[in-house]
Amino acid sequence: MSDKNLTPEQIATIRKLFSGPCEFFAGVMDLNGLPPEGAPEIAFAGRSNVGKSSLINALTARKTLARTSNTPGRTQQLNFFDLGGVFWLVDMPGYGYAKVSKKMREEWDNLIFSYLRGRPSLRSVFVLIDSRHGLKDVDLDLIKMLDAAGVSARIVLTKVDKAGFQELKKTTEQVEAALKKHPSAFPFVLPTSSDKGTGIPDLQVAILELIGG
Repeated sequence: MSDKNLTPEQIATIRKLFSGPCEFFAGVMDLNGLPPEGAPEIAFAGRSNVGKSSLINALTARKTLARTSNTPGRTQQLNFFDLGGVFWLVDMPGYGYAKVSKKMREEWDNLIFSYLRGRPSLRSVFVLIDSRHGLKDVDLDLIKMLDAAGVSARIVLTKVDKAGFQELKKTTEQVEAALKKHPSAFPFVLPTSSDKGTGIPDLQVAILELIGG
C-alpha cells in the first residue's frame, strides 16, 4: 500500500505515530516483571534471525530502536516500547534457535507463551516468517497456541527482497493455505523488506487498525 491509497488523515496519523516519540521502558525476563496493563499492546514474534529487529527499526523509522545482530538469540527478554502513549510495541525473544542450552530455550519459550496466554491488553501478535524458508514447526506451534488463547495473529513475510519471484509466490501460497486451518490467523500475509521499505506502510496501517486509530 502506498501513500496514495491512504486518506490524508491516515497519512498524518501514521507519520506522527511511527516517527514520533518511542521510548523503551521495560525489559522483562519473567512474568513477575511485567508492567501493569496500560495502552494496547502489539507484539512481534519470530524465529531467531528472522529479521525482527530490523523490521521494528524500519517500522519506527529508526536505526537502533531494536538491537540488530548477526548472532541469533540476541533478544532474550520481552522488550516494551511506548509509542507516543498510543500503544506499546513488544519485541519478543526469538524462538527456535538450537545453539543455546535446553534450559534457556525452555525459559524463553515459557516466557513467550505465558505472556501470550494472559495479557488482555494484547491486541495482536505479528508472527514473522522468513520469505525464503516458509513456516516451520515452531511457527505453527506458536500459531496453535494463539488459537487456544484467542489472540489474533498476523503473518509477516520478511526479507522479500532476498527471495526470487517464484520463491516468494510459492511461500505465500503455502503459508496462506496453512493459515486457513487456524482461526486466530488473518488469512493473508504481509510481505515486507526492512532494507527496501517494502510493505512497511501496510504494516503501519494494520497496526493502526488494530489499536483503533
